[in-house]
Amino acid sequence: MSMHIDARPGDIATHVITAGDPERISYLAEHYLEHAELVSSKRAALCYTGIYAGQRVSAMAVGMGIPSMLIYATELFRDYGCEAIVRVGTSAGYLDSMQRHDIVLSQAACHTSAINDGLFNGTFCPIADYRLLSEAERIAAAKGQKVYIGNTVCNDRLYRLPESYRSGAWRDYGVLCSEMEGAALYTAAAQFGKRALMLVSILSHLEVNAAGKECIRPLPETPGKTMDDALLLALETLAEDGRRHHGGL
Repeated sequence: MSMHIDARPGDIATHVITAGDPERISYLAEHYLEHAELVSSKRAALCYTGIYAGQRVSAMAVGMGIPSMLIYATELFRDYGCEAIVRVGTSAGYLDSMQRHDIVLSQAACHTSAINDGLFNGTFCPIADYRLLSEAERIAAAKGQKVYIGNTVCNDRLYRLPESYRSGAWRDYGVLCSEMEGAALYTAAAQFGKRALMLVSILSHLEVNAAGKECIRPLPETPGKTMDDALLLALETLAEDGRRHHGGL
């Protein structure tokens, strides 16, 4: 056990899907994992381990924000021997072309956090694992599923103060969307020599007016698209990665 996870050694798989909401993790375990077993419930950070497409996979709730993600990613990598984590979350997109439940594969995670300040003689750029990223892209293409791939930004504040409105710069420099955990996940993976990928489902559009003020506009439902699209892409990516590099269960 670790400070924040009460699973026993070996209870958690080498390949883990994370989401902030414990209800989403329970839904995933109930609908998509065979023989799902609840292996940790400390602090309501539910963790289930089961089988997906013949591969052992765990699904864990990690809460919201950079500090929470950094705690759980650290303990999963450091204390439970996890090799690969794929985060599934929701996000506000910058592109006018984005529809509700379009998926973004985060190639790198800009951030407004201070978690890495003072660690480097320069600025560290947290990035995705290329193997997981390319696998997710390949699976999405085979399914005929459109995905956006590129830079994202991870923010400490969801509700930002007027003096901190600078989202126009992120948008103008090609950042695809805004979320709150990716930089922590990629930083932890780099620290422990592990692998990680974040994919997010777009729920809203982040508009920026001429004065730089942000406005989050919820997007209407898109026929034929749901949050399950992102959950399944993450599960299939992890299962295929496990199959390619570890064989069976």
